[in-house]
Formats: sequence, C-alpha cells, structure tokens
Amino acid sequence: MARLFSRIRDSIVRRRVKNSSSNNLVELNSQKIKELERMMSSSLNHKHYYLQALTHRSTLETTEFESISNERLEFLGDSVLSLIVAQYLFENFPDENEGFMTKIRANFVNRNSLGSVAKGLNLGDFIIISNNLERDFVKTSKAVLADAFEALVGALYLDQGLNACRNFIYKVLIEPNIQDDDYLVDVNYKSQLLEFTQAEKMPSPVYEIVREEGPQHERIFTVSVSVNSEKLGIGKGKNKKTAEQNAARNALKTIKDDH
Repeated sequence: MARLFSRIRDSIVRRRVKNSSSNNLVELNSQKIKELERMMSSSLNHKHYYLQALTHRSTLETTEFESISNERLEFLGDSVLSLIVAQYLFENFPDENEGFMTKIRANFVNRNSLGSVAKGLNLGDFIIISNNLERDFVKTSKAVLADAFEALVGALYLDQGLNACRNFIYKVLIEPNIQDDDYLVDVNYKSQLLEFTQAEKMPSPVYEIVREEGPQHERIFTVSVSVNSEKLGIGKGKNKKTAEQNAARNALKTIKDDH
C-alpha cells in the first residue's frame, strides 16, 4: 500500500514539475501536513490515508490509480459521520422520536452543511487537483469540499479510530451549529408559511432584512416577513437563513393566534 501511494505521489509531483506554470497541484508536503495537523488538532500517524483523502479524482489521468482518489474514503467517512451524529442525537434528545432524529441528522450531514464546514477549515487549500480544475472552483464548490471532508473523516477513522473522529466532528460540526434552528428544528417554517399562503391563494411571503448588528464575526441579522404587505413576523439569527426561519415561525404563530 505504501509503495502504491508513493507511486501516485511521485506521479503527481512529476506532472507538477512538467506544468510548473500552474499552481493547481498542491503537493502534500511536510508544511501542508503540519497545517493539516493544526487544523485537525491531531498528529497524523499514517499520512498516506490523508493523501488519498485529499486527492480529487481529476488527478487520475489513467485508470492505473483509479482506487487512489478520495471516493472510497468518502464512502467510509459518510458512514462514520452518520453514526457519530446519530449517537449524539440519540443521547441528547431522549424524548424525540426516530423521525425527528432522522431529519436533524440529515441537516447536519447534507452537502451544504459539510461544504460550509470544509470551507471554514480552508480545506480547499489542501485538495490535490489536476491542471484542468481551477483552485478557486475547488475552494467554493460545496460538492467537492463536502466530499473531501467526508474522505478526511474516513482517513482519520482508519488512522486513529472512532474516538478521534468523534472529537473532531464534535469540534468542527456539532458544537458550532447545535444552537442553530436550522439544525435542531424538525420543520421548515418558511416552507410551512409558503404552503399556507398558497392554500389561501395569497401572495408569497416577502422577507426583508431590517437590521444587521454586531461585529463581523458575530453578526446578528433581524428579518421581517410580510404577506400581502402586512408584516406578520420578525426573527433574529446569526445568519440570514436562520433569521428568516425565525421570522416565518413567528408569522405562523401570529396566524394561529388570529384563528
């Protein structure tokens, strides 16, 4: 296995030298390993796992190394993520049913969520890509970032086991987001409000940012929602999406009280 990874690494480096004018290929050198260890707050024992986790399939110019892209580790990491999030929900929401936990787990491990986490970790700087892909695309593509994040979890599992994965996932995924209504609420209030207005043959809800306050890294948004020019609810949140959900929830309460 080590010999095979050495071959793919050497192949990548050779192509980088051949195309020295391109900055697309990022060699997983000692400096990158140190940065990755700092990001993951852990020493990496078997570095070839992480090389595979961060190798995008675009680098595979022949079928010789088809199994060396991050797709297999992505498959493994997806299962590990699902298990850890499921266990967290099972232990912390003892009164909730299976349907609730299924919905909330999906909110945690969907592509948008994992892509956002990976972007926050600057994971796009570590992904090894071919000269056919632009680095800016990789750094902004939630699909590529989410896949790499899952693969990284798979690599960490093989390298250090389930507890190390649990600590990492709690730190970067669960704890930062557990207070966000988008994760803990089992319904989509915006969707509910839209369905209500459609059923009543009313205009669609209109959301408007009323106020933004706080420092840039701790921004608080206040959003109002109106139906047929009548303001029905106001909500706050750490991002626009959460504020809109809270505004829609308050609007639904207003509608229920009026009935």
